[in-house]
Amino acid sequence: MVIALPCMFRAATICFRMQFICLRFFICPSCWRRQLNGTLSPDKWLKSRNPGYFRSIYSETGKWENKYGLETRQRVESWWHSKTKEQFSKTAEIDKLKPKFYVLSMFPYPSGKLHLGHVRVYTISDTIARFQKMRGLQVINPMGWDAFGLPAENAAIEHRLHPANWTHSNVQHMRKQLDALGLSFSWDREITTCSPDYYKWTQYLFIKLYEAGLVYQNEAVVNWDPVDQTVLANEQVDENGCSWRSGAKVEKKYLKQWFIKTTVYAKVSVFNLGHNFARCFSGQALNLFKTHYLALLDALPELPKWYGIKEMQANWLGECTGCYFEFMLKVNNKLTGETIAAYAHTPEAIYGASHLHILPNHRLLLGNSCLKEVIQKDFVPGKDSLTSVAAVNLLTNQEVPIVISATSEFEGHIDTKIGIPCTTPDDADVARNLGLCFEEVIETLPDGSERLINSGEFTGLSRQKALDAITHQARNKGVGGHLTSNKLKDWLISRQRYWGTPIPVIHCPTCGPVPVPYQDLPVTLPDITSFTGKGGSPLASAADWVTCSCPRCKTSARRETDTMDTFVDSSWYYLRYTDPHNSKRPFHEDLADYWMPVDLYIGGKEHAVMHLYYARFFSHFCHSQKMTKHKEPFYALLVQGLIKNRTFRLATTGKYLKREEIDFTGPEPVHIKTKEKLEVMWEKMSKSKHNGVEPEEIIQKYGIDTARLYILFAAPPEQDILWDAKTDAIPGVQRWQSRLWLLATKLIEARNSGILPSPQLLNLKGKAEAKRIWEQKNLVVSEVTDYFLKDFLFNAAISQLMGLSNTLSQASRQLILHSVEFEDALATLCIMLAPMAPHIASEIWAGLSGVQNKLCTHHHWDKEVLQQPWPTVDPEYVQLPDIVEVSVLINNKPCGKVGVPQQVAQNPEVVRELVVQSQLGAEHLQGRTITKFFLSPRTALVNFLIQET
Repeated sequence: MVIALPCMFRAATICFRMQFICLRFFICPSCWRRQLNGTLSPDKWLKSRNPGYFRSIYSETGKWENKYGLETRQRVESWWHSKTKEQFSKTAEIDKLKPKFYVLSMFPYPSGKLHLGHVRVYTISDTIARFQKMRGLQVINPMGWDAFGLPAENAAIEHRLHPANWTHSNVQHMRKQLDALGLSFSWDREITTCSPDYYKWTQYLFIKLYEAGLVYQNEAVVNWDPVDQTVLANEQVDENGCSWRSGAKVEKKYLKQWFIKTTVYAKVSVFNLGHNFARCFSGQALNLFKTHYLALLDALPELPKWYGIKEMQANWLGECTGCYFEFMLKVNNKLTGETIAAYAHTPEAIYGASHLHILPNHRLLLGNSCLKEVIQKDFVPGKDSLTSVAAVNLLTNQEVPIVISATSEFEGHIDTKIGIPCTTPDDADVARNLGLCFEEVIETLPDGSERLINSGEFTGLSRQKALDAITHQARNKGVGGHLTSNKLKDWLISRQRYWGTPIPVIHCPTCGPVPVPYQDLPVTLPDITSFTGKGGSPLASAADWVTCSCPRCKTSARRETDTMDTFVDSSWYYLRYTDPHNSKRPFHEDLADYWMPVDLYIGGKEHAVMHLYYARFFSHFCHSQKMTKHKEPFYALLVQGLIKNRTFRLATTGKYLKREEIDFTGPEPVHIKTKEKLEVMWEKMSKSKHNGVEPEEIIQKYGIDTARLYILFAAPPEQDILWDAKTDAIPGVQRWQSRLWLLATKLIEARNSGILPSPQLLNLKGKAEAKRIWEQKNLVVSEVTDYFLKDFLFNAAISQLMGLSNTLSQASRQLILHSVEFEDALATLCIMLAPMAPHIASEIWAGLSGVQNKLCTHHHWDKEVLQQPWPTVDPEYVQLPDIVEVSVLINNKPCGKVGVPQQVAQNPEVVRELVVQSQLGAEHLQGRTITKFFLSPRTALVNFLIQET
């Protein structure tokens, strides 16, 4: 041991010197990684051993560091990292008299790894949440996990991991990644959809839908692997139509599936029924129906902040002018007990039906129907085939035959439609060719209007009144009548999977399907230890779990073994965030009424149709159940663009190449091995395409604030960011932070010089310069606030702040020392920077707060920057004259001034035209060729470049 001690000492000395060199000269990335991972990083190690070898920051020592380099940045972010998140970690007690702001970013699937797309959306939501809190609003910015799904089950098959273990491990890892980004989520509201505490209430809402008649079972096509004898999701079928696992050719098979009747709520009918039908309702009952009826299409105009998305939703919903009617099937004049729903393009003409038209791939031919053999016998491929099966309309009691269509598809997404010859020429052709009888039910009057004939009690009504009356009566009888389009289908929610919310239904031989009683929820997933990917639903193998008693008759029964589509879990999570710990109900009505609707919902455009459609459906349904006051879930949407990077692909094979496989030395990139030219494209970052950038690398190399500012500055939120083309902006953002730090350094040094600041000592030139700073500060406050509130143009907001910092950089030392305006503008700049770059803003504010002899007394210097109120425009600035005197230069030479209205002083086209049409323009510009025109709104100056005569 005596001999070993000197060796240990020398080793420790060498280690110390190496770590010192790494820290001072930045040559060891592993040190950065160790610091990011929470191990004993070099700067922490050196601090404990020799405090003289590292840079300090003001918040730690009370001494201001003059330069903002790598070490200072690391210390600033380390110091402020936890402090800038504390105010959002818990929501304060709610004051319902205070205005609220609910910002929500779409929660992620816990794949285990964040990508830059996550960083972008969560940086935006974090920035907005901080801004709204500084405006004095009660803010929640919750986060959770869309934790059910197929990848967890695939991991269980491939790696012998239980889906729950895989998911929870990923959640913990991604939570740490989010934490490393300094994001201010309301973590006290965290939810995880695979937790029984959450999916208990998903099951509760399913039963509510079931009780409302909005859930049913029917046969539907699935992807069937004939080798593994299992159902495959679409993503498990390759481009050749083969199973991802067995390689077998996938077959189409009909299985009994669960559906939610989303088509019922596409559109509300107009009630203009005339005396005979209006008398059926009291005015109060009619208004109540209108108020609570779910009309997803009709409500779209009430969503003014859904820019561009309303059109996508409307297109998805389609023209909701038709409806479904229910039919009972008959063979040999005997009812079979089997029903079918068929779409009518013109419901008002239903009495003129001649036949029911089905496609050749209909479930009656290929499924498990008792009529399968009968219908198949009558089927002649390629021809309209009249069958011996009849269908009885449950509204009109008319009986029509079923015809198998010669075509393979109908318009839209329907597979069964009602043939009505008097309104559809194609239907008339089919009826005539097959010798089918039908009635003319539409009569055209001399004035061109149309009314019904041969339509029972509806005869004599105009077509519109008949449409309203017939569909209403069908709804009233429960046999259809809900206006929808031929594009929409009911929502198939069954999944033959383990890792999903169990469908809370028990199948009894006597009672049929019976919902699980509310008091028995949740129906939890059984603990299955072996996942093979073969056979039916994994739940079916849990015999002890499947076997149960019927809640009604108490005889032996079986649980439903399908689980729900994960879209069901994500269709109501925004409501659970309002009351996430409630164990008695999904959420308390009062809390939902206070926080809803979500003021701003942020996410990708790929979810602009299906997810929003289902979320709106659930919100409207909860409103109809009097669970919520608000119908619509989201007031405003912000759909952010993608972050793309270049991909390099071999044209011959389609293989994507890694960067190390590419030769970039020539004019065009080529494959190193084959010298083949590559297809270069901008595509969404993806691991499989080798164009991803790890967020940890960016944070490690540039810091949290730089990453945030770059993402906000690179493009408006709705636009895509092209990573390689934009990375030149990162050094610019870094330099700007250094300039901001330098401005604070100048003020701190000036005020610590021993000279007392005195605004009276400024000369006329200094006072004029101070006024310009004051005017620009107010202009920037107005502009940045508008960008935050209206269009979320953070790139434009940062540009405004850069302009203000440039103006402050030109200030003389005298102005810095004696000017109230400089101090106020710098403080205001720091406050407006804080939501976007909270760490550097917090440290600069700490330095400014420590300055002696401050001139600005309206700032709360005893509080941190994120606790400051958001700046407002000074009243004196608002009262500025309506006319701005614009200095006019021609070929860079002053020529005079022209007055322009204040409200257009920043509009280049308007200012140019006003100057040209003015007296000065008539003398110097009219009749001459203007080659270029420049407007500087900040200095109220214009410059015309004209051709010399």
